[in-house]
Amino acid sequence: MNASRRPNIFPALRYRDPDAAIAWLKEAFGFAEKAVYRDDDGIVQHAELRLGAGVVMLGPRREEGFMGGKAADPLASSISIYIAVDDADSHHERARAAGAQVVRELADMEYGSREYSARDLDGNLWSFGTYDPYATG
Repeated sequence: MNASRRPNIFPALRYRDPDAAIAWLKEAFGFAEKAVYRDDDGIVQHAELRLGAGVVMLGPRREEGFMGGKAADPLASSISIYIAVDDADSHHERARAAGAQVVRELADMEYGSREYSARDLDGNLWSFGTYDPYATG
């Protein structure tokens, strides 16, 4: 990625158990905590996790508010989060060892990427591969 550029899109996810999600995303996918904000009862209200130059935000599912309402059905969703990694093979091994549900096995793509897809604890779809959109301009 060009050093003068930084991501400006930040996926925001909601989880039934944000603490479990944070721990699992760190173990399975290699995320690091950037920030975790808790209320007076210690419940995660907002968290930011970093992987490389990218950041995802997460928090608890809520019934009310602009992100409230009916819980998403990740297994029927057309949304996937894609993350470029240097070594898709090692990343795949790490995710599988942590119990990730791999739904698309590691493979070489016709466009030059090596990638796979897996679901997290709440069923959200994540794809990891060597394709980097910044490398193409």
